[in-house]
Amino acid sequence: MSDFVIPAWFEITSLIVLSLILIFDLLLVVRRPHVPSPRESALWVGFYVALALVFAGLMFAVAGPNAGGEFIAGWLTEYSLSIDNLFVFVIIMAQFAVPKKMQQEVLMIGIILALLFRGIFILLGATLIENFSWIFYLFGLFLLITAAQQAFSGREDDEARENALIRFLRKRIAITDDYHGMKIRTVVDGKKVFTPLLIVLIAIGTTDLIFALDSIPAIFGITQSPFIVFTANVFALMGLRQLYFLLGHLVDKLEYLKYGIAFILAFIGVKLVFHAMHENELPFINGGQHIEWVPDIDTWTSLGVIIGAMALAVAASLIKLRIEQRYLPTALSAPADDDEEQVPSGPPAAQ
Repeated sequence: MSDFVIPAWFEITSLIVLSLILIFDLLLVVRRPHVPSPRESALWVGFYVALALVFAGLMFAVAGPNAGGEFIAGWLTEYSLSIDNLFVFVIIMAQFAVPKKMQQEVLMIGIILALLFRGIFILLGATLIENFSWIFYLFGLFLLITAAQQAFSGREDDEARENALIRFLRKRIAITDDYHGMKIRTVVDGKKVFTPLLIVLIAIGTTDLIFALDSIPAIFGITQSPFIVFTANVFALMGLRQLYFLLGHLVDKLEYLKYGIAFILAFIGVKLVFHAMHENELPFINGGQHIEWVPDIDTWTSLGVIIGAMALAVAASLIKLRIEQRYLPTALSAPADDDEEQVPSGPPAAQ
């Protein structure tokens, strides 16, 4: 359990301020639907990241360094998972040809759904943890399985699921080929039909549900404070809409990102199993006694592993991308020399 106490006044004030910020962001989308420029997107993303860091500083000051450390570790974990969630949003938007002018509103709906799903799972997770200490075994096993799927399943699996969804829905309901603004249902030739927006929202909602199932056990492996769990999720989702327009085209090129995320999930999964063993009460494991020799991984070690894994994954992806951009176009455009034996260069041969 956490060895700190967060004052009630701080929790209430924080939730009120966060709610006002989210409402302001929602009203901004409704009143000014547009495609934000890279500069505008970068400013908003920077603002939300700075806001999270300010909040972390307040946590340090109000509740102590452990509370602040748990928030930062939880926020970074959820942020990394949100970026992976963002990739699936990119696939959905492209596959369903969502018009650019509608994408802000669709993304905002996706973020609201993500907050709702995660809020529900946070309440359920906190209740389970409070009443059943052995739930950490299940959480840990679930994260280890999720990590393996993340590392060894291709991104094409997401596209296959979306194609199956399209086929399923089109066989059972009448769906027009064209969008009609943000209308889910419209009238065509005197007949009521659904628009493709219905499929888009179902796909995004399903994605949010899956990622909520992954993210909540992950952050409960870092902190058991429901307040920190919820605020870390809120800050991780803030700015996700702007990050989509800033990095949407680049997320697909961060080839090693999924391995960094898989490593983080596996690490937290092991940490959860260790914690469950340390607090063990199951009669068929060690006679129902705590397993004292199991190491207890502290918050600062977790924070270092999370930052290191994400930094390494992003750096490796960017280096690979730069090598491809520098050497691949040259290799592809170089004329073949019939008089010389063609020996492919290193980087293209690796593709």
